Amino acid sequence: MSYIAVIGAGSWGTTLSILLAEKGYDVSLWVYEEELAKEIEQKRRNTLYLPDAPLPDNVKATHSMSEALHRARYIICAVPTQFVRAVFQNVSKLVDRDAVIISVSKGIENSTFLTVSQILQQMLPNPVAVLSGPSFAKEVVKRLPTAVTLATKDTALGLLLQEVFNTEYFRVYTHHDVLGVELGGALKNVIAIASGISDGLGLGSNARAALITRGLAEIIRLGVRLGAEEKTFSGLSGIGDLVLTCTGALSRNYTVGYKLGQGRTLKEILSEMKEVAEGVETSRAAYELSKKHNVDMPIVEQVYQVLHEGKSPTQAVKELMSRALKEEFYYSSE
Repeated sequence: MSYIAVIGAGSWGTTLSILLAEKGYDVSLWVYEEELAKEIEQKRRNTLYLPDAPLPDNVKATHSMSEALHRARYIICAVPTQFVRAVFQNVSKLVDRDAVIISVSKGIENSTFLTVSQILQQMLPNPVAVLSGPSFAKEVVKRLPTAVTLATKDTALGLLLQEVFNTEYFRVYTHHDVLGVELGGALKNVIAIASGISDGLGLGSNARAALITRGLAEIIRLGVRLGAEEKTFSGLSGIGDLVLTCTGALSRNYTVGYKLGQGRTLKEILSEMKEVAEGVETSRAAYELSKKHNVDMPIVEQVYQVLHEGKSPTQAVKELMSRALKEEFYYSSE
């Protein structure tokens, strides 16, 4: 069996390490925190991010990047988006030229507006694929049924990776629209914050359904403008992931929004979180992209203003509901 390196030991990276190890792969799990790497090796559990899931013997935790990447045929990037460039900047000499990189991170880099696969392709000559879709780590690690999308422009590589990741409880579909799959995974986090705000304010199920639906329309408008295929957003990495993160209590982004709606400050909320809520930073890139490409994204704009400009959630809702009336389906700013 091929050797696999998982770079990033949050709940999702740890979960994928367990899934792949149970399929018989030897997995090296790179851990940013040196003390946590030692603890995981000793206790055979990631007590910080996934304490209830024991690690198989063929998962080795390490803080050494060279050790993690040694002999790796597949390299999984499970690093929060805004840190991907820093983590991978000095690893090119450590990566085997035949290795395949699979991004499972969901975000857009603020300084460049690049997706994670685009960042990795800038830094490494290896082929890069993307795994995305509605997949809470805590459910996958319990072997609850889950379906995801594996995106790559190389059909043969897609079929190979489909077999690598697929299990009896983790069903993998292939797709060729890498950009669309990544944009769906990134932008849904911003809409999930809006959904959480709505629920935190007690606005009801009608409001949440409207936010999900109109949020999807915004994601499609920007995605199509950037070159993605519209049909991608009707799939698992689009509406599938959007519904999950906008309604599930396990969603970090929904939780951020919910607490904001209850009157908590963003600083307080983030200080209490162990893992990154990608939508907080992605909201900056999404907002800037909407302005740069003249794409109407009112929900994204209000989330950005609540998160980064101090607007009250109540005022944001008021402004959304009092906008000029429009046709339901439109694609350009009017």
